[in-house]
This record gives sequence, structure tokens and C-alpha cells, in this order.
Amino acid sequence: MGLLAGAAALALAMSGAALAQTPPAEAGPVVAPTAAGGLSPDQLAMMERVADPRLSPDGRRVLYTVRATDWAGNRGVGSAWVIEREGPPRRLAASDGGVASARWAPDGQSIYFLSSRGGSSQVWRMDREGQAAVQVTTLPVDVTAFRLTPDGRTLVVALAVFVDCPDLACTRDRLKAQAASVSTVRTYDRLPLRPWDSWHDGRRNHLFALPLNGSGLAAGEARDLMRGVDGDTPSRPQGDDSEFVISPDGRRIVFSTQMQGRTEAFTNDLDLYSASIDGGSAVNLTDANPAPDTNAAFSPDGRRLAWLAGRRENVFGDQAMIMVGNVDGSDARALTPDWDRGPGALRWRSDGRALYAVAAENGQQKLFEIDARTGAVRAVTDEGTVSAFDEAGGRLILSHEGFGGPAQIVDASGEAPRALTDHNAAVLAGTDLPEGEAFTFPGWNGEAVQGWVFKPAGYVEGRRYPAVYLIHGGPKSPWTDGWSYRWNPQIYTGAGYAVVMVNFHGSPGFGQAFTDAINDHWGDRPLEDLQKGWESALAANAFIDGDRACALGASYGGYMVNLIAGKWNGPWRCLVNHAGVFDVGQLMNAMDIATFIAEFGGPSWERADLYREFSPNTWVGDWSKPMLVLHGSRDFRVPVEQGLGTFSALQRRGIESRFVHVPDENHWVLKPRNWVDWQQEILDWTAGHTGPAPAP
Repeated sequence: MGLLAGAAALALAMSGAALAQTPPAEAGPVVAPTAAGGLSPDQLAMMERVADPRLSPDGRRVLYTVRATDWAGNRGVGSAWVIEREGPPRRLAASDGGVASARWAPDGQSIYFLSSRGGSSQVWRMDREGQAAVQVTTLPVDVTAFRLTPDGRTLVVALAVFVDCPDLACTRDRLKAQAASVSTVRTYDRLPLRPWDSWHDGRRNHLFALPLNGSGLAAGEARDLMRGVDGDTPSRPQGDDSEFVISPDGRRIVFSTQMQGRTEAFTNDLDLYSASIDGGSAVNLTDANPAPDTNAAFSPDGRRLAWLAGRRENVFGDQAMIMVGNVDGSDARALTPDWDRGPGALRWRSDGRALYAVAAENGQQKLFEIDARTGAVRAVTDEGTVSAFDEAGGRLILSHEGFGGPAQIVDASGEAPRALTDHNAAVLAGTDLPEGEAFTFPGWNGEAVQGWVFKPAGYVEGRRYPAVYLIHGGPKSPWTDGWSYRWNPQIYTGAGYAVVMVNFHGSPGFGQAFTDAINDHWGDRPLEDLQKGWESALAANAFIDGDRACALGASYGGYMVNLIAGKWNGPWRCLVNHAGVFDVGQLMNAMDIATFIAEFGGPSWERADLYREFSPNTWVGDWSKPMLVLHGSRDFRVPVEQGLGTFSALQRRGIESRFVHVPDENHWVLKPRNWVDWQQEILDWTAGHTGPAPAP
């Protein structure tokens, strides 16, 4: 039995016990299945999102977070939950005011967490029962991440500071002065200019040590452990506490960062640095490797260090090796030199004899166990997606999800996995969530390519249904058997569509050569896979009405939709392009990451013919199908000008088109009300061009 099946069985047995303890929220949308009995956008938007499970030091209690939707406030609100050895999950009362990054104290008697309930993001602490919370830090700048030393006497916090400032007050005062200035002129002498969705203001993320008193509260000055370092830890724009780790004796910290000065933007060469918690200069442990070194993990006895080492500089989708060496980086060896599944979230098993990591494999995201001596790799899970995990004293817990339902906390310690939570059981009661059916076909070069087909909700044998072809982004971000809050196939099954998705060449989880096949080939090999995958899906599934179909994609998927518009528009009634690429050369010079040109083997002025061949704007003369274009103004990964260029071309060509502008969103649509309206625009567009399903 797969994990998903075990979780579903327990969810039925628990009958919504966990949800009964959730405080009533402000009135939101009417949350109910669609007319076809499937998942509705409102249902998805209002779901409780389970994440970040953490075992207490003795392994007896599970701490995790739940993100609920404040519909009136148009935002998400986090809370902390605990599962005892016996009994249902319970929400901790001290969560009122918001909780993020909840972590056990080393003695298990209290819980530390981030919250902005006091006006800025600071570290707080609640008692182990979660009845009362006190503020631990009162720093003049926001805390973005933290860790505790194993003895509980020191708190390491991540703060964004001006590196030339002598103290934190200087950073605060400079920010206030900038905000108060009448002039908004800002100057820059080097890249990056605007990571993800904000302009660089000159600050760096640095790690600081704060002593804690006997009550577990900060008492003393913050000490910069990265003084003089022209680099960020955690990385921008979306780094977290996995990028720094404290030794078991509490004396040293190892962190990943870049310090290449003016050339930093043109390389992904992150290195691991070691520094004393008491202060002093950081030492580079991995200088010899020009590729990224990340995710350091101390062995439980503190004698060894493991980390993930990239094999090649500036190669997206490069499948890292697991390295093990001495804590000073010496005598390092590749533990998994031949394993090409792209491990992440590396950590030691508590007995020091093995490591755990997650990785995509054949359309699943599995948890793997790696023998620390031999490097032998064993899959711990089979179906679905493991989004997080923790282990202590031989007890293993997971955050596990799949196409059939959102994440739940699962105990995977015994012979059979056991679900510990059933969040959203009441919301999903009576909702038809069709199973994703995997299929394989010969794609580019005759190589096996994997995909998924979904029947529509309320499927009736003998009927034929309109379809949507979902194209993933990345491009090196595969479709896996998981639960998405952005592009969830169940939203489309719920609207009465058959759904087809393909893991074309470039998708991780099928070997390094398969992933590398897209390099210099954005516009041909994946397109061939998509064409052959569509033909294969139609041939094997008579219920799919190929004459009433639309192709949808975001980011690279939006790029591919634009390319399809000119090179393969025959099958489609309509197209949907969110945050897609119109002019590849312009994108590579304007996006927030300068290393992405490695996908094309160099800048546009050096490889002009390749850029022209694979840039959608080259083929606008062959566009003819109606297209919906959606874009956010705070998107600096694929800047909004790409969407504007697409829409302008459509309008000049006289092609039916619509532009949906989301001014306050980035590459993703995150605010609940924005997301529901955005999703409805897509559903209305596809419905308007595919029409109702015919009678049998």
C-alpha cells in the first residue's frame, strides 16, 4: 500500500477530529464542490496547508504548522499544532497572532517561532503546551530565520543589514532615512538589481549570535558571525534556515554563501564556510569546487560533515552529489557519485549510520535513505510527494501529499505508514478527485517519456470530454504526484475537463542525461515530446475530445504556449499563457538571475541564431489561436514586459486575446482573492472556447 492510500484510510476513520478544533474564521466564499462534483477554486483557496513537521527531542511529540486563509484580510495566517503520542492533533492557543518556523527548544520544554504580532518579525517562545508566548528578541530589524544552539544558550538569527554599519541601529536608521527622503533616485554599480519581486536596497542577509538568559530570552548584543562578508545567508530571494547549521557541540556554524564581488551574479558557485559561534573570520571549506555547495549537515557525533555538491558550474538541473568529509572539509569523498536524481533536504539519521534526502524519481518525489558508509540508496516512500520530514530516535515522520489530496503528517516508522492528521477532510467530503493515471510513450530520440492523464470529475463511461494540456514550468521542474496551490490538475478535472500532463525532456527525476537534453534545445526536443505525448494520450483514452482542447502553461510553460502558437497550433481551440516568455534574448538580459543564459549556452549576442530559432516572437506570423495572457507587475523572474509583448503581438495580428494584469503579484499569484479571480479567468476562457460536454 502506498503512503497516500494509508493516509486516506486513516482520514476516513478520524472523521474530521482535527478540524473540529480550528477556531472559526471570518466569513469567506461558499466552499463546495463544482457542478461536476470536483474541486472548486474556492475549496482550494480556503484549505488548511500542513507543513514543516518537527519531532520533539525525545521523538514523542510532533510539532507542525498550518497555514489557514484569512479571506477578509486576503492573506494566509500560520498557526502551530502538536500531535501527542496518543490523541488527535491540537492547535496551540499561543498561535493567535501568527506563527512561522516553529521549532522545539533543545530540551523540548518550549517552542520558539517567528511572528510579527509585535509589529515586526521577531523570535517568540511559547511553553510546550502552547498556552502563553513571550517575545525573545526585540531587534531593530526583522528576523527572517533562526536556529538554537544544542545547549539552548545561544540564538542564531538571520538579519538583513548594511554590511558597512557598525550595529543594527545603523541599518534601522538608514532605512528610515531612505523612506523619508523626498528623492526616490537609487543607483547601482553591479548586479543583481532586483531579486524575485523587490529591488536590491544594498543590504545583505547575515547571521548573528544572541546569548539567551536562563529564561530563554535574548540578553546581550547581537554578534555578526559574517562581519565583512559581501554575501547573503540565507540566499535571496527565497533562502531559509536549511542554509546554515550549528555543530552538535554548539561551537561552530557552517553556512553557504557567495563572495565573488562584482562577478557574483554570473556564477552559481556557492561555497560552505565555517565560523566560530564566538566570532572570528569564516573559513571556506569547499573552495576547490566551482559548482554550488549547499545543505551542510553535521553527523550526530559532530565528527563528520555531509553536504550537496554540484558537479558543474551554472548548469540548471545539475544533479548534486552527496559528499561526506571531516568537519573542516578535508578528506571529502563523493558518497553517491553515480546517483543522478538530484537530492535535496539532506540530513543525517539520528544514529549516524545513514542520511536522508528527498528527490524526484519517475514522477514521484520520494524520501531516500543513503548508507553513510557504502552510499547505497534505498527509497523509503513510493507514491506521492514528500515535501518535508524529520527523524529522532528511530521515529520518522513526513509531510506527504499526492494528486488525491493535500499534505498530511504521516508516521513512517513502522511497517505500514500511518496518517496522523486529516486536515481538510470536511472541506473535501463528497468531492471527486480523479486519480492521476501514469503513461509512458517514446518521445524525442525514441526515449521513454512519462506523463499523466486524469478523467474529469463525475466521469461517465462512453462520454467524450473537452481537455486541457497543462505544461510545466522550470523548465527543469517536473510534474510530480503532489498537491499544488498554483497549478492543480484537480481544478480542471473539477470543471469537467480531461487533463493531460507530460514530463518532457528537461524534467528531473529521469536521469541526468534526460535533464540535460533540454540544454540548447528549449524549443525543439520538449516540443516533440509534447506533440507525441498528446497523440499518445488521445490514442489510449477515447474519452478525451481532442477537437475541444486548450493548452495552458506558466513560466517556461507559458514560453512553450507561445511557441506552440506559431509552430503547433492545429489541435487547440485556445491557449493560456501565464508569466510566459515572448522574447528570449530580452528575457535573459532583464530577468533577476544572470546565470540563466547557461540554458542557451551563452548570451544572445554570441548565439543569435539559436536565440532566434527558439524565441516565440520569431513565429508570431503564424499565430492564429485565441490566447489568454496573465502577468503580475512584480514578476522580475519573467518581467511583465514579456506578457505585454505577447498581448501586443496578438492585438496587432487581430487575434482574439485578453490580458489579465495582477499588479501586486510576482511570478506567482499568492493572495487568496487574487488567486480565485485569476483562476476563474482561466476557467472562463477555456470554457468559452471548448463549450459544454456533449450528451453520450
